[in-house]
Amino acid sequence: MPDTLDTAALIELARHAEAGDPGPCTCTKTPLEGWQSQPLSLDESLLREIGTLWPQDDPEPTFAEYLPNKIQYWSAEAPIAPRYFPYNRCGVWGCSVCGRLYLRYTEGGGYFVDRRIRALRLALIEDVPL
Repeated sequence: MPDTLDTAALIELARHAEAGDPGPCTCTKTPLEGWQSQPLSLDESLLREIGTLWPQDDPEPTFAEYLPNKIQYWSAEAPIAPRYFPYNRCGVWGCSVCGRLYLRYTEGGGYFVDRRIRALRLALIEDVPL
C-alpha cells in the first residue's frame, strides 16, 4: 500500500520536482495541465506510484469539490485542494524518466470508468479545510 501524503508532504514533493529541469520527455506528449482522461499516448510503464492522498482513516472521503470563483473542474488553473474531491482519492505518480509528478484517480459511475490524470503544480496547491 502506498504511503499516505498530507498537504505538507505534497507541497514538498511538488517543490522538489519543480526545482529540477526535467527537459523533454515522452510523458508530455499530451498537455496534462488540467484534469483529463488519461491519454493513450501516455506510456504507463514510465510512471511509478509515490503515495496517495486518500486519508488513511476515512474509507469514504467527501465528494465535495473546492472550486472558488466558479472556476471549472477541467481548468488548468483549478486549485489542487487535497482534502476535497477528486484529490482526496488520488494517487501521486512520478515519471521515472523526467521526474514530473501527476495526480491520478479513477472516475466511475453507471456504466463507465474513466482514468483521469493531471500534472501536479506547486503554485496551485491550496491547504484549505473542509
